[in-house]
Amino acid sequence: MHGEAGHKLVQHAKRTQHLPNLPPHQTELVRTVTREVRELDRDASALLVPFGGSFDPTAEPATACALLVNHLAMRRNKRCLLAYHRVRTNRLEETCWRGEDVLGRQMATSQTSQDQPQQRDQIGEGGSLSPEEEEYVRLYGELLAGLKGQWTDIDLTGSLEPPKDLFIDVRVLRDAGEIQTEYG
Repeated sequence: MHGEAGHKLVQHAKRTQHLPNLPPHQTELVRTVTREVRELDRDASALLVPFGGSFDPTAEPATACALLVNHLAMRRNKRCLLAYHRVRTNRLEETCWRGEDVLGRQMATSQTSQDQPQQRDQIGEGGSLSPEEEEYVRLYGELLAGLKGQWTDIDLTGSLEPPKDLFIDVRVLRDAGEIQTEYG
C-alpha cells in the first residue's frame, strides 16, 4: 500500500523526539520510501506516454484519477522523508549548540567493544549517524564555530525566549556605535 513506509518513518521520528540519544538512522526505510517515490513517478510517466503530451483529464477521468493518486502519494512520501530528516537535523543542531562533540561521541561509540555494554549505553547507540549526517554535523559545527568566533564576548547559546517584562536592562559590553532597529 502506498505510504506505509513513509508512515513508519514519521512514527520513528515522533518517538525520536523524546529519547535521550539519537537512535540509528533508518537507512533501509529511507531507501524503501525513495524507491516507492521513483516507482510512482515511473507509473505516472507510463500513464502519460500514450497521450504524447496532450492529456485532457475530462476525456480520461480514470487516468486522471490514477495520476492524482500517484502524485499525492509521491508528495506525501516526500513530506514524510523531509519530516524525518528535519527531526534528526534539529536534534543534531541542538547537540552542536550545547557544545557536545557528536562526531567524537560517534567515533568513541564505534570503537567500543561488545564486552562493555555499560559504557556503550552511556555514550549512546553505536553508528547512529549516516555518513551524510556526519558530514552535516561536521560542516554545521564549523559554521557554528566561525559564528561564535566572531562574537567571543557574547554568549550565543543563551535562551532565545524574549523577556516577559515591559522594560528590561541592557548591559553593553562594547560600543557598537549607533544602532537602528525596525522601530526606530
